[in-house]
Formats: sequence, structure tokens, C-alpha cells
Amino acid sequence: MWSAHHRKTAVIGWLMFVVLTAGIGGAVGRVEMSASEQGAGASAKAQKILDDAGLDQPAGELVLVTAERAGGWKTAAAELTEAIGKTGEAAKMRPPLVSESGREALIRFEIEGDPETAADRVGPVLDAVRAAGAGHDGVEVHQFGDASAEKWLSDLLADDFVKAEFTAVPLALGILLVAFGAVVAALLPVALALTACLAAFGLLSIASHQLPLFSTTYSVMFLMGLAVGVDYCLFYLRRERDERAAGRDAETALRIAAATSGRAVLVSGVTVMVAMAGMFLSGLMLFEGFAVATILVVFIAMLGSVTVLPALLAWLGDRTGAGRIPFLSRRGKRGAQQSGAVAASVLRPVLARPKLFAAVGAAVLLALAAPAVGMKTEQLGWEKQFGSDSGLAIAHQRIAEAFPVGPEPALVVVAADDITAAPVREALARFDRVTVHRAESIAEIEVPLAGNGADDRSRDALAKLREETVPAAFEGTGARAYVTGTLAESVDFNEQLRRGITPVFAFIAGVTFLLMLFCFRSYVVAVTSIALNLLSVGAAYGVMTAVFQHGWGAGLLGTEAVGAVQSWIPLFVLVVLFGLSMDYHVFVVSRIREAYDRGAGTRAAISEGVRATAGAVTGAAAIMVAVFAVFGTLSMQDMKQMGVGLAVAVLLDATVVRMVLLPSVMALLGERNWRTPRLLRRLPEVSHGEAEPSGAASSGPVSSGAVSSGAASAGAASAGPEHGDPAGRGAPVRVR
Repeated sequence: MWSAHHRKTAVIGWLMFVVLTAGIGGAVGRVEMSASEQGAGASAKAQKILDDAGLDQPAGELVLVTAERAGGWKTAAAELTEAIGKTGEAAKMRPPLVSESGREALIRFEIEGDPETAADRVGPVLDAVRAAGAGHDGVEVHQFGDASAEKWLSDLLADDFVKAEFTAVPLALGILLVAFGAVVAALLPVALALTACLAAFGLLSIASHQLPLFSTTYSVMFLMGLAVGVDYCLFYLRRERDERAAGRDAETALRIAAATSGRAVLVSGVTVMVAMAGMFLSGLMLFEGFAVATILVVFIAMLGSVTVLPALLAWLGDRTGAGRIPFLSRRGKRGAQQSGAVAASVLRPVLARPKLFAAVGAAVLLALAAPAVGMKTEQLGWEKQFGSDSGLAIAHQRIAEAFPVGPEPALVVVAADDITAAPVREALARFDRVTVHRAESIAEIEVPLAGNGADDRSRDALAKLREETVPAAFEGTGARAYVTGTLAESVDFNEQLRRGITPVFAFIAGVTFLLMLFCFRSYVVAVTSIALNLLSVGAAYGVMTAVFQHGWGAGLLGTEAVGAVQSWIPLFVLVVLFGLSMDYHVFVVSRIREAYDRGAGTRAAISEGVRATAGAVTGAAAIMVAVFAVFGTLSMQDMKQMGVGLAVAVLLDATVVRMVLLPSVMALLGERNWRTPRLLRRLPEVSHGEAEPSGAASSGPVSSGAVSSGAASAGAASAGPEHGDPAGRGAPVRVR
């Protein structure tokens, strides 16, 4: 209400906050995590030793020249070699390597300078290869390497982010136009979400100097920020408009919206942020960055919903309905009525036969969750990450086919006080491919692995190398030896995830239980919240496994089976869904409790609460599903998996869970839903109704359209329904 009565200060303060944080963040830039910071376990320790010693591998590049006949590549290869050399960015150019068929030649070189910045300097080389290769008929040219792949990935992420932004925002705006039928009402949630994301981008850039970020963190933050920012504003605005439509004056309507939807937004936002904090227990910097990003954007969106949003609503008053689009306006009103009518028609049989519908709803979610029993996770390589038809994957595959070298070997990194000491030299002599860096007192050993580099044979060979071969070789030498490599990094990452998921889940479940217990003073509601969330998460896991691991329906979604789920996706989806599901859960259960506190019976309160929130939940769910689905269309496999998993989970959460399982379970529990533990009865009770209407009289006018006199407010309160009862039944207040 302070924001409503000081709207100029609130709006200008919000804009200054957004501009200042975005400006500072843009000025300081962002810091991305290194390879050692992304990993875990022994492989991360090995990489850190190399990083600290400045022994990064140079950025190697490969250019494959393929001709229709043996030797037909020679002219093109000569021109390519000359063009690459003229760029001044290539070093250690080697003579072309010829394949067994004689139709392929491989040009090998390195990018000059620091490998960390090679991607920024590889552009002229790419242009030279592209130009030289285009001038020869019957010759194909493919380039793959550290710098070119990194640049390709950076450009792809930038294009994907622009695609997501320019697709998700119009989608959200279109859904809001249909929901409200007015331009101003539709623009408010989008404006709040975008400014919250802009401010969060700036703060996250500042935070990255203390906690380096993964490359996709900003995309994840935008996805979360747009979803929750629009949802929070939608819940608030929908309640305010409903109260105005019921005959409330502007200030009373705003006060009711603040005391009901506003309170639900605060509880939901705090729950989401605390749930996200659970990622700090994962032991992985990747998830710590995700946690910081999502906590920042949710906090800023929540802050805006209780400051700038009430100020704008107070300033606009009835003008929130400005810019009405006749067809959409009528459709929006009918849609809100139809949502309540549809909800009522669904609820009648659910509440009449709750046992049957609880069993059916649970069976549907468990059936969807069934494929998750065989979920396989791994860190996806280039070909799986970007699809077999991407330019990068095609180049990698062609080079591997023409010049097969087997799976990538494991790398043993050995660090000692004196790498030339006799015991260490004797241990190193047991291996064939050893590189010694005397100045840094470090040695690198390449060890080939059996299998294809990812199957069980390769994993068994890696385990034997780590548990038997390396310890036996360096025991008693005083040297530290750690095994890294692509397979080792994937195994270590998955192992850390398996260890971290238990404390993360325990933390999230415990905090969710306590917050719901305090908010609703009911351990039954708290336990029900956790159980329903687990069903939603299980269903999302099952769908991701079915689509991306087994390929069921992958073609319909424009993707392909990759045989596994990206390693970090399951834990991230668990945390996000536990947080986001609180949006709907708190909003719906608060409305049910509000009706119950007015004297309605449990089943009547369930019916009223679900019907009253059906329109807002439908609109919010449609926006979240649309935003997440946009990420399901992006190029990277992990973005696809995250988008599809979250979209499916939110869709199920807003339909099967909120319309079938929640009402049927609450109907079965009856009065037990509201049992307060004896130890909590002395705690202050959280009200789920609006503030007393009479309090509005002393607060002064909120907008030019408000009826500010105490008599008018009191008259509106006495003439209309009491305590937010839209039906005006005049039900007695329950005394407990």
C-alpha cells in the first residue's frame, strides 16, 4: 500500500534500479567458468593442475579436404594451406595427412596465442577456409577444432538466445491479450518480467566475478525470469480485476489483491528461492551458478510485484482495461467465464467420486513416470549435443571416418615436487605415451581405453586404470596422479550428482514442508504438496527419458534420440519444478483456505477455490508452457531436454494435478486438511483473506478513479460480498 500511495517514487525507483544494475553489469562484463571449475572429482583436480601451471592444450584445428578421386584434393589443399598461413593466426602447420583411400587429406595446425581466447581470433581462418574451399568443384571441405567449435558454439548460443527472446515474449504477450482482451493489462506482466530479467542480468554479471558462470546460465535465468515474472503479475492483476468487476472501489480492490494474491506471490517467491538454494548442496559450481541466477531473478520479480506493480495499478486505475480489442475483449470475458465453467464441470465428478479420480490421476502420472526407471545420464558430446545433421557434427564424423583413431584416451596428470626424481621416473617408465614438463614438474600420460570410449568396456578400463594401475605405479613416489579425459569427466560429474542429489532433495523437501506448514498451519497440506510435486517430477523424468533416450515421439518434437539425458538436467528439473509448482499450489490452496475460513465446508471450499483460480492458473500455465516449449526448439540438446521436461511438467501440474489430484485428495482428507499441530497453535496465523475493507477509508485515495470516502468504501463493503466471497453469500465466519 505504501507503493500505491507513493507511486511516482515506486516507479522511478524501480526504473533507476533496473538501469543502474544493467549498466554496471554491462560495464564489468561476465566471467565464465573454466574446464576444471565445470567438473568434479579427480578429473577436475587434474585439470586444475594443468590450469594452474599454464599447460593448457593449444587450440588445434583440422581441415578435411575430400575429392571424388584419389589425389584430387592436392590443388585445393595447397591453396587452403597458403590461405590459412596468410591469416597470421595459424602456427605449426603440418603436411597433409592422406587417408588409406587417397581421396581425403587432413590439414593440421594450431591457432596462435592463448588457447582461452582462440575462439575470438579464429574468424579469419574460418573465412579463408570457406573461400578457398568454395572455388573447387568436386571437392568438399570440413573444418573442426577447439577454436572453431568454441566460436560455433558461442555464435549458436547467441542466436538461440535471440530466438528465444523474440519468440517467447510475443507468445506471452499474445496469451495475455487473449486472457485480458486489453493492451495495457497484457503489457504490464511482460514489462515487469522483462525489466526484472534486465536487472537480474546486470546483477548476475557482477556476481560472476566471484562465482564464474556456465555458458547457458543466462538462458536459464531468462527462461525462469520471464515465466515467474509474468505469473506473479498475472495472479495479482487477475485478482484486482475480479474485485473491480465485483463492484469494489479501486483502493479496496487493490488492497484485497495485495492481501490475497500478493501474499501468495510472496510465499511462492520465498519458496522458489529457498528451493533453488538447495542447488548449493550439489557440490558442483554449475548448479551454484544456476542457483544464484534463479534466486536473483525470482527475488527481483517478486520485489517488482509488491512495489512497482501496485504503484502502476494505483496510477492506472480502470485504465488497465485501456486499449481494448473488441473481439479479444469479449473473448477474454467469455474465456474467464468458460474457465470457471469448465473447472466446475470437471470438479463435479471429481468431488463426487474422489477415490476413483485420485487413483486415475495417480495412475496417469505413474505411467508417464515409468520410463524414468531406466534413465541414463551422461555429458553429451558434440554429435549428441547438436544433432547428427549439424555442421559441426558432420565435420567431426567425416574426419573420424576418414582418419579413425579410436576413442579419446584417458589422460593421467602427475604432479610432483621433483618430476625428475628417480622413483617418479621409474613410475613414468611403465607407460608409453608420456610428456614431461620439467619446468612445471608435471607429466602427462595418455592411456588408450578399450571399447568405444563410452560403453561398459571403456568404463571398466577407466576404473581399472584409476583403482589399480595408477595407484600401483605411483605408490610411495610422493607424486600426485589424477586421471582425466572425456569419459573420466563424465563419470566424475555423474558420481558427484548421485552424491549431491540426496542432500539437495532432503533440503528442498524439508524446506517445502516447513514453509507450507507455517503458511497453512497444516502438516497434511505440507505432506500433500511434496507428494504431488514428486508425481509431477517423476512424470517429467519419464517423458524426457522416453523422448530423448528411447526416441519415442522425438520426430514430432523436431529432435532425435541421443541415448541419454544430459547429466545436469534431472537435478535442475527437480529443483525448478519443486519451486515453480508452488506458484500454482500456494495460489490455489490459499483460495481454498480463504473460502474455508469464511465458513464453507471443505468440498465447497475446494470447488470455490479451484473455480475462482481456474482462469489465472490456465493463463499462467499457458505462458509457462509456451516459454518452456520455445526452449525445446533451440539447437542444443540440453536446452531441448530442459524445455520439454519443464513444459510437460507444468502442463501436467496445471491440469492433472490441480484439477484432478489436488481436489480429489483434499476431498478424501476432509477436515483433516486443516489440522494444526499442537506445537504450532501458538504461532501467529497467516491470514488467507484480504485486509478489512474499513481500513481503506483512512488510507486516502489511490487513484483518480478510486472512491476514497469511508462511507463509500464501507457501503461497497457492506453491499458486496464479505471477505472476498465473489458469490456474496454472506456466509458466516467460521470460529475455531
